[in-house]
Amino acid sequence: MRQMSEHTVRSYDDELNDLSQKIAEMGGLAEQNVADAVAALVDRDLDRAHRVIGEDQRIDKLQQQVEEHAILMIARRQPMAQDLRQIVGAINIANDLERVGDLAKNTAKRVIAIEGNFGSKRLVAGVEHMAELSLTQLKNVLDAFASRDVKAAHAVWERDDEIDAMYTSLFRELLTYMMEDPRNITFCTHLLFCAKNLERIGDHATNIAETLHYLVTGTVLTDERPKKDETSLTSVAFKEPK
Repeated sequence: MRQMSEHTVRSYDDELNDLSQKIAEMGGLAEQNVADAVAALVDRDLDRAHRVIGEDQRIDKLQQQVEEHAILMIARRQPMAQDLRQIVGAINIANDLERVGDLAKNTAKRVIAIEGNFGSKRLVAGVEHMAELSLTQLKNVLDAFASRDVKAAHAVWERDDEIDAMYTSLFRELLTYMMEDPRNITFCTHLLFCAKNLERIGDHATNIAETLHYLVTGTVLTDERPKKDETSLTSVAFKEPK
């Protein structure tokens, strides 16, 4: 009887570890797709953009696997307290990573849409810099999840306003380019969509930080999330479908 009990416990731990491993795999793919989408934009690499679009299916499939596995665990194991928070947290984080993958895919689609209408590379520099910060936030929060490091998650949460401020600055800069030379309008509009995608990726990293805080502590972050996006126009003008 004791051997059976130990086997059951080990099996349960294995299932929880499997969820975490799938999240790690999703996170790695999402990071790579974002980096590749931005590189495709910078290098005007249409082949890479098409690869990012194709790779998104792998992230979608992993998200479905996480959700199905988690639901089965809840039904079979009837977990409580921290175990339940781990399972529900995995579902929430997988959903955020699936959205990050979608935003990378949308950025890659912009690269293809720009074909034949690329502007000066200097216009892309702000988007590239913003991508670096968003990817750093995403990497840091995934590392925090792997180690269950609440302090590191809080650091990600507190830096969300940096991405917002950078987006606001870039938004204004690109508008200036468009007003100075109408030939920049089409290219800069596509860049604004790309920048908004990166700002949203930062938001998803912050969501994951909040989920990790709840997963570990059992309490919800009640402080108001730091936000510095002053481009109220974008809430209407720059929405992209999933």
